[in-house]
Amino acid sequence: MSQDSSHYFVPEPSPFPIIGSVALFFLGLGAAFTMNKIEPGYWMVAIGFAILFYMIFIWFRQVSLESESGKYNKTVDVSFRWGMSWFILSEVMFFAAFFGALFYMRVFSLPWLADAEHSLLWPGFEAIWPTAGPGIADTFTQMGAWGLPAINTALLLASGVTCTFAHHAIRENRREALKMWLLATIALGVLFLGLQCYEYVHAYRDLDLKLTSGAYGSTFFMLTGFHGFHVTVGVIMLTVIYFRCASGHFTAENHFGFEGVAWYWHFVDVVWLALFVFVYLL
Repeated sequence: MSQDSSHYFVPEPSPFPIIGSVALFFLGLGAAFTMNKIEPGYWMVAIGFAILFYMIFIWFRQVSLESESGKYNKTVDVSFRWGMSWFILSEVMFFAAFFGALFYMRVFSLPWLADAEHSLLWPGFEAIWPTAGPGIADTFTQMGAWGLPAINTALLLASGVTCTFAHHAIRENRREALKMWLLATIALGVLFLGLQCYEYVHAYRDLDLKLTSGAYGSTFFMLTGFHGFHVTVGVIMLTVIYFRCASGHFTAENHFGFEGVAWYWHFVDVVWLALFVFVYLL
């Protein structure tokens, strides 16, 4: 990394934000078409993902090459840290909205719908969680906490530990240990995703618990599903960092690419702990 603090690297105008916007347009419109059973929906989603992956691969490759060529000084490094911090804060707000909806539903909506004043509107409805909600006749079984969710909790906590070990290894310039602990973190993340897929199959097949199962089903799958998506993104990011480390990228002093991904992975861990408590346990 260049140590000239008087120079701040400014890249050339980039087409990637526009390309990303096109990808999001296809993804959003395709998702809307798919949910409304309009035929081109699946194709539009596939095109959107293809464009998005192309943009991410080319753009991140360009940033990596700029970093390894010494174009970034400490001032640029600070700007990257602020950018990642704000990104993670936006993700905190994203999940806070879903946790807030769950809290409002359980603490305010259920008692309100079941009180005497509204008993004529929904006769026989009781403020008992989990529930599909008033007027929904679907029956299902609640997902238990002390099975796959508990195992997945242990896996993610272990992955946070291995990620921290990898961080210590890169700071001490122990490259082989760095790669070993990164591979362990990736493997634990992949195993988590595999078990979550199995959990979803179990929910649909054995518990009759679906996204359409009213209040509980929608909040369960939205919260755990979006978390699973973030774990998937985290595994991809960790894999990219592993190959960069294997190619000799990063030094003990300059490795924010690794640190940014480690921040994200620890954030994913914390969100899962909140999910385990408020979705599975309570």
